[in-house]
Amino acid sequence: METVAVSELRSNLMKFLRAISLGKKISITSRGKVIAKLVPPDDTVGLVQKKLNEISKDAIINDVVSPIGSNWKLMGK
Repeated sequence: METVAVSELRSNLMKFLRAISLGKKISITSRGKVIAKLVPPDDTVGLVQKKLNEISKDAIINDVVSPIGSNWKLMGK
C-alpha cells in the first residue's frame, strides 16, 4: 500500500484517483501519522463471478438467476 501526505494528495488528486480506480490502495498521512485510507470500491459482480467460478469446479451450475422462492445470503455479509 502506497503512503502519501495530504499535501501531495491535494496536488495530485486525479493521479491518485486513477490509481485507485485501477485497484491501488493508498494510505494518507498527516504529520507522519496515517489518518485515512483510500481503496477502490467493492467489485460485487466480480466477487460473485469469482465465487461461481470456484463453485463450478465441484458442481454443475445451471440457471442461477431465476427466483426459486427462497432468499439467499451472500457469504461473508
